[in-house]
Amino acid sequence: MRQTIIAGNWKMNASKEAVNTLLLGVLKGMMDVKSEVIVCVPYPYLCQAEALTTHSQLKIGAQNLNINISGAFTGEVSADMIKDFGVEYVIVGHSERRSLYGETNKIVARKVQVALDNGLTPLLCIGELLEEKESGNTKNAVARQINAVIERVGIESFKGVIIAYEPVWAIGTGITATPQQAQDTHAYIRELLAQNDENIAQSTSILYGGSMNPDNVDELIACKDIDGGLIGGASLKPDDFLRICKAG
Repeated sequence: MRQTIIAGNWKMNASKEAVNTLLLGVLKGMMDVKSEVIVCVPYPYLCQAEALTTHSQLKIGAQNLNINISGAFTGEVSADMIKDFGVEYVIVGHSERRSLYGETNKIVARKVQVALDNGLTPLLCIGELLEEKESGNTKNAVARQINAVIERVGIESFKGVIIAYEPVWAIGTGITATPQQAQDTHAYIRELLAQNDENIAQSTSILYGGSMNPDNVDELIACKDIDGGLIGGASLKPDDFLRICKAG
């Protein structure tokens, strides 16, 4: 039985005051949450988040990492740096990183490897563009993204990977895949993994990352192959985020 995982992605939103409000608000309601809960905060607030969540069940994640361990890479942050702040998880391959910063499947696969090599659990984001969905190429897009990582790190490494399926056309748009659409793609992702190892396919958590919110979480979480969510906007509202966390 796979545990439900809810991960919040704050993206480039926060302030010192907001971090206190958000994290303390979530922590206040965590006593009856059974899901594993991760909050991925912007780099400048990792120290503050670590201090607020110490000795709690709330886990901290980062939103990105560089493929290099150290060196002349101005403005970049390494795996060792984020681990210094109690980070256990890191988002890799988010659609915004792919589209705005040119991260290819090959780069994403390298980042997965760096995360794993440094004891971090990657939240590997995959998903299709609107034009790929409309042309019936969802499966091809998802397969290319998954297979690039398998080729780089091997199927055994997926024991330490969480996958987040995020249809790009549903991120921040208010449009959500129907539960059946989401389930169908999640089932296909699991089928891709099963082509390499059935046991790993059944044990890998696959989160839905396309505008999950308090209104649709119950239907989505009820689907056989949806093991939780990667939450964007709703993770910036403690009450909404807790409602989603409690759905699991």
